Amino acid sequence: MNLTVTEEAAKWYKDELDIEEEGHLRFYVRYGGVGGLQPGFSLAISLSEPVDPIAQTDTGTIHFFIEADDEWYFDGHSLLVELDEKWKEPSFEYQNKTP
Repeated sequence: MNLTVTEEAAKWYKDELDIEEEGHLRFYVRYGGVGGLQPGFSLAISLSEPVDPIAQTDTGTIHFFIEADDEWYFDGHSLLVELDEKWKEPSFEYQNKTP
């Protein structure tokens, strides 16, 4: 799987979470929420150090990652995080499964 975070989305996270310098931001699975890939689950975020990442990318000064224990949620899909211009917040696009 691949993880892509646009510059605009990274800036939003940096501003909203007051990340002053370099930081680590994890996307992880939580129970509940709306609009997730798996019914009854959605993505959440935390500022934490990576342990066993399966996907990661550096955008700006932030290291974004997804841990191996959340791989089941993505079911082979890649994740694109963009800034939704209408709502002025990040949006998640689950892209085609990797072959």
